[in-house]
This record gives sequence, structure tokens and C-alpha cells, in this order.
Amino acid sequence: MLHAVIMAGGLGTRFWPLSRRASPKQFLTLQGERSLIQSAFDLAAPLMPAEQCWVVTGGQFVELTHEHLPSMPVAQILQEPCGRNTAPCIGLAALQIAARDPEATLLVMPADHVIAPAERFANDVQAAVDLIDADPERLVLFGKPPTFPATGFGYIHRGEPLAPGAYTVAGFREKPDRDTAESYLRSGEFFWNCGIFVWRASRILELLRTCEPELGRQLDELARYVGKPEWDAALNDIFPRMKSISIDYAVLERAPKIAVVEVTFDWDDVGSWEALARLLPGDSDGNVSVGPFVGLDTSGCIVRSTSEHLIATVGIENCVIVHTPHATLISRRDDEQGMRRLMALLTEQGRAADL
Repeated sequence: MLHAVIMAGGLGTRFWPLSRRASPKQFLTLQGERSLIQSAFDLAAPLMPAEQCWVVTGGQFVELTHEHLPSMPVAQILQEPCGRNTAPCIGLAALQIAARDPEATLLVMPADHVIAPAERFANDVQAAVDLIDADPERLVLFGKPPTFPATGFGYIHRGEPLAPGAYTVAGFREKPDRDTAESYLRSGEFFWNCGIFVWRASRILELLRTCEPELGRQLDELARYVGKPEWDAALNDIFPRMKSISIDYAVLERAPKIAVVEVTFDWDDVGSWEALARLLPGDSDGNVSVGPFVGLDTSGCIVRSTSEHLIATVGIENCVIVHTPHATLISRRDDEQGMRRLMALLTEQGRAADL
């Protein structure tokens, strides 16, 4: 049976100050009326019964997750005691789902991407499931043909055709510089890595044991406590000791039989404020705004205000301006890495409460 695993443990610091430690990016509403985590659930829910849809998140976000997804039983909100990247996160979900359904196929997806339309997503998921049914040892990724030379996305180099719209994976490329990204775009051989996966729960656990033996051993130790009164104590003891590593480095770059489905849906990982310019229409001067905004001699800006607070600008260009009740951000639009430096500076100055 197909189970959905929605990964919702990130902090989304590049969306500060709207995203904060107490309410990170996956709980934001960037367009429309549904938060990112609600939108992810809306995509997965029609594909399977309710009892086969799961969320993995930090223990501090369980209540907030349930507020956003009131139809999801709390028992299906799986708690991480601390952040340990995607390999332990996926392993944690796989071992608990496999205990209930040993033949489970997992659709693993982030909670903070924008995907539409739902019908195309469903079709592409079915194409991935068909590849797994044909070979249960296969791992299937989703790749989006690039439409611009993005330097903030990972790339998949496609190999030989497997089926219509599906290929072997020849290799992975991390976030490239602009010249390299432009060469990927010209070649037609690369996809953006959507960070969405389909595989058997038992297979990913097997590969975690093979590729990361210590992590596999810890997951096997934890699996002995599934459904038992000692579960919480075991989780709090074992999980924090797991290696913090992404599923890409832990498994995907080493495992055999990796396939990629060329997706037909629209996709954006909305990794920073720059994504608003791709998601929302701009005015005649190229400004994208949410909330009250008046710009004079202002162009190419991304502006986000909360409540009725007016943001007014004169004579600026290519800036990000975000107002919230507790903080205001003004930055250059072309300096996404500056957010990391800013977060570090706020911490250094003892302003962790503002994060």
C-alpha cells in the first residue's frame, strides 16, 4: 500500500522574520489560503486512506501541526526529538510504517514546496509507483526540467530511458554556479531535484543499513520499541545520537537502481523570499507585494507586510522588505546568503529570542 510521509521539521530561516523558530516556514501561507503544510497534505490525501498519511516534525511542532491538519490523528504525527537531517527523518518514518505494513511503498515529500496542479502530481506519483511495482529494489526520484539557470537547486543528470518520462540517474550535481547552471539548461540532460521520493519502506531501511551501518544499527535498535510503552524513552535516547546526514549523501549517491520521473506538475521549493517573485504576479515596475504597499520610483522589489501596516518606498530597487509585528527586514534581493550571516549575527548578539 502507498503511504505518504510529509517531512515538516525544517526551520526556514531564509524566510525570517515571518518564519520564526516557534512557527517555521512550513506553517506559512505564501499564496492562496492554505499554509504550505496544508497544501502538501492536500496533495497527498486523495492518493490514499487517511490512516496512510504521516507527518514527521519536531516534538515542539506537534500541536501546531495538528492545528493546521486537524483531520490527521495525532498518532500519525511522528515526533523527532531534535533535527537530524533527512536520512534519520526518513528512517524514523520507514521503521514505524513498516511495522504496520511490511510491504509499504512510501511517497516522501517536503512540507514546504509549492506543487500544482494536483491531478498531474497524482499521475506522476502513479508513474513512480509503477516503477517500484516493476522492481521493488528501485528508488525513484522526481525531477523537473529547468526553466532558468537556478543556482539554488540541486540537479539530477538523467541517464538511459526506462519508460515514457522515466530515466536511470547518471549522477547528482549540487547547487552550481551560474555558468554551470546555464550549461545544464542548454544540455537538456539535467533536471532540478524536487526532493520527492518513492520507494519501499523495507528497501530504504536496507540501504541505510548498507550505506550507513551505524545509523542502520540505531534504527534497528529503535524499531524494537515500536508500539511499546518504552518507545518515547528509546526515541529520546537513540535518535539524538544518530548522524545528521541527508538522504542524498547517506543513500542516493551510493545506491544502485536509482530512477527519476520527469514531472509534469509545476514545482518550486520556495527556499527564500526570492520565490515570491516566481509565485505571484508583479506590478508594471516588477515589484511583487503582499499587504499594503506604495512604491514611488521603486522597481524589482519583493515586499511583504502583515496586517494593515503600510510599507512605502521611494527611489529603491531590487530589495526585499518584510515587516512583521516583531521585526522588519530590509536586504538586497541578490544576497540570499546574507540571511545566513544575519541569523548568525543575531545569535552572536544574544537576540535568539528574535529568531
